[in-house]
Amino acid sequence: MPSHRYRDVYERVSVPLTDRRWPSARITEAPLWVPVDLRDGNQALAEPMDPERKRALFELMVTMGYKEIEVGYPSASQTDFDFVRLIRDADLAPEDVTIVVFTPARRDLIERTVESVEGIANDVVIHMYTATAPVWREQVLGRSRDEVAKLITAGGRDVLELAGGQENVRFEFSPEVFVLTEPDFVLQVCDSMTTLWDATPRRPVILNLPATVEVATPNVYADQIEYMHRNLARRDAVILSVHPHNDRGTGIACAELAVLAGAQRVEGCIFGNGERTGNVDIATLALNLHAQGVDPMIDFSDIDRIRRTVEHCTRMPVAERHPYVGDLVYTAFSGTHQDAIKKGFAAHRERAARAGRSEREIPWDVPYLPIDPADVGRSYDAVIRVNSQSGKGGIAYLLDTGYGIELPRRLQIDFAKHVQRLTDETGDEVTAAVLRELLITVYAPVSERIRLSKCVIDASSAHLALEVDGRTVERAANTDDPAESLATMATEAGLPMEVLSVTHQTADRVGPDARIAYLEYRSSGITQWAIGIGDSPAEAACRAVVAAAARISADNAYPAARVRTA
Repeated sequence: MPSHRYRDVYERVSVPLTDRRWPSARITEAPLWVPVDLRDGNQALAEPMDPERKRALFELMVTMGYKEIEVGYPSASQTDFDFVRLIRDADLAPEDVTIVVFTPARRDLIERTVESVEGIANDVVIHMYTATAPVWREQVLGRSRDEVAKLITAGGRDVLELAGGQENVRFEFSPEVFVLTEPDFVLQVCDSMTTLWDATPRRPVILNLPATVEVATPNVYADQIEYMHRNLARRDAVILSVHPHNDRGTGIACAELAVLAGAQRVEGCIFGNGERTGNVDIATLALNLHAQGVDPMIDFSDIDRIRRTVEHCTRMPVAERHPYVGDLVYTAFSGTHQDAIKKGFAAHRERAARAGRSEREIPWDVPYLPIDPADVGRSYDAVIRVNSQSGKGGIAYLLDTGYGIELPRRLQIDFAKHVQRLTDETGDEVTAAVLRELLITVYAPVSERIRLSKCVIDASSAHLALEVDGRTVERAANTDDPAESLATMATEAGLPMEVLSVTHQTADRVGPDARIAYLEYRSSGITQWAIGIGDSPAEAACRAVVAAAARISADNAYPAARVRTA
């Protein structure tokens, strides 16, 4: 790799900051979130949104609780211009939502932008930008540092002339590529704008400092933001904003550290859409705060609905492993993870019971799950899924949540071997239904050679008949333990077994008033398990003995390959 062709950002931008305060700061409240999906995110689409999609996405943002929304680049296309007019004409924006429109520092484009917001009763922000970094000054604009400063001032005057008289209009300035701009120069042009626009606490100016191209580790961005935060003139009349991109894959960290460093406002896209590798992901940022006990001030309680709308509007899928929203982010396939999650759910239920409160009312502290999936509208059904990497904990969890089947621990261990063999052979993920079918196939097999032809048990008597290869053994049995009597009958019929233990369970989801018996037995020196289902504990235990006899008669043949995985 020709790494020698690139320079360390420290050689390009030196931030005069030595006594950093951001490393010891804490985020205790959410910043103002400003989604730019309708502008920046829309520009990044191979097929930009049509009016119907833009409207659907705007209405989603309003429903989620965003109070400031950048709605477009009105001078860039007729579609964007018309959409801004639609917001006014269709009265789409509640009165507490601020509308932001974006423009370069060029008079004709500023005029078009101001025209687009005429008549909008909501608060409006006119967002003007100019590239300020040396490479952009020299190669794109072809201007010196002083000439760029004059260009910015001229654009600011045009904005003030054309919109300054409207009481509902405020101003925003972005020194594009802030991260590669000399700190003294960016401070100079930002202070010139707050002076020109007469920023006051009652009518603050937004200074937006973008990582237009992410080029350094997040601590460098934090230093740059803190330097501006501590040195800007009229600081109490400035809303300090950031707009991180994700070129290095650390946009989330850049935004979080920027807030620690003094940023009050974050621009991004709902799920991180945007040019190249995207804008910063607001959903992740907001839910990171939620996971730390800080109200994100945005409603992600139905995250799947939000995802469906965003995917429809952008025609871009959200990845399965996307934080918080992906299909698999609350799913564990690993056996160790599954076991820990299963135990964590059980402990959570116990804590709630001891406190006499619902599970949704007590602090969340479950291994591997930083938030309760229910907070974002996810059920627990998909939390644990089973494949060849899974273990007994996940298997037991699926059977329990899917069918109310609670396997004894030693049976969990034994059954896990059968599941492992099945998944290794098929390569498929298995569902709760497949697990139940495999469980019955292995531990409650049906044999044509063996059947329980009579099972009459009441409080005072028990009468059993076991048929093996056409021969019937029939007798009165011990009413206290008919399974023991039936095991003796099976042994006499040439199917030797010793009952070691019988565990009973009520299983309403298996059948009305159904009882399950888990039989642990020894045959020919080998300990095995069998399962029986009946209308009473005694009948279930007897059917488990018959299942054991069927397993013995089949010489413990392995039947898992006969189970369907689809």
